[in-house]
Amino acid sequence: MNTNHLREIRESLMISKTELARKANISSITLTRIEQGKPSRMKTKRKIILALGLKISDKNKVFH
Repeated sequence: MNTNHLREIRESLMISKTELARKANISSITLTRIEQGKPSRMKTKRKIILALGLKISDKNKVFH
């Protein structure tokens, strides 16, 4: 499975899973799966990065 820093970044920003999922316009279940390292679409990753207030160029900070 892929590893990522999504959970650590989300928690450091003090954003709940539900809040981030709502901001990114994805389901909480999808967000949980991504945090667990399961694969996701590029479009979904883009939504999450932007919802965290990051730039697309920061993608490597979140996803490997």
